[in-house]
Amino acid sequence: MPRPPRRQFLQGCACAALTVACGARLNLAWAGGQIEEPLTHAVRTALSAAVATAAPPQPVLASSAERQAYALWLAQCSAPLTRWLPHALERQEFLQTLWYEARRAGLSLSLVLGLIHTESAFRKYAISSAGARGYMQVMPFWMRSIGDGDESKLFHMQTNLRFGCVILRYCLDREQGDVFLGLGRYNGSRGQSAYPNAVMQFQRQWLKEVD
Repeated sequence: MPRPPRRQFLQGCACAALTVACGARLNLAWAGGQIEEPLTHAVRTALSAAVATAAPPQPVLASSAERQAYALWLAQCSAPLTRWLPHALERQEFLQTLWYEARRAGLSLSLVLGLIHTESAFRKYAISSAGARGYMQVMPFWMRSIGDGDESKLFHMQTNLRFGCVILRYCLDREQGDVFLGLGRYNGSRGQSAYPNAVMQFQRQWLKEVD
């Protein structure tokens, strides 16, 4: 196949760079096109209860061993997160909330971190081209379906992580625990490999931390 003229090639590169720059400026995220599915009354009721507003996320650590493990996890995850969350208090609040919501939903901490890394690169106000919002790129229809209808709350840290973790748990349960298919269902690309492979690749990086 003949190569394009140099001018055409350079113009193509410039257009690609402009697209990336515009995407960064608009705070777009590349993933998050979850598909709205019909829910039975029982499932809708259960999910609505699971995302209901709760007290601030305070980890319940019954033993000194649990407290030590949690402190170690915070310390080890905080360092690599500095790249995206440069302020110490913000990192601590984010990790504390993530730990609480992931554990509450029965999810692997590294899996949730890998998903957020893929979906939004830890950007609180990220918006995908499909309209998904926040850290875990939750589609607004979930707020209307199982929440109170206020889509703006998906930019609130705990609300976004709560909805994201509950929805991910639901997707995994629908797929009988199959992580590959569950991630695809969460993203709206079930059966395609690009998204789950990306999440699991980042998950392996976070597995170096305490899970």
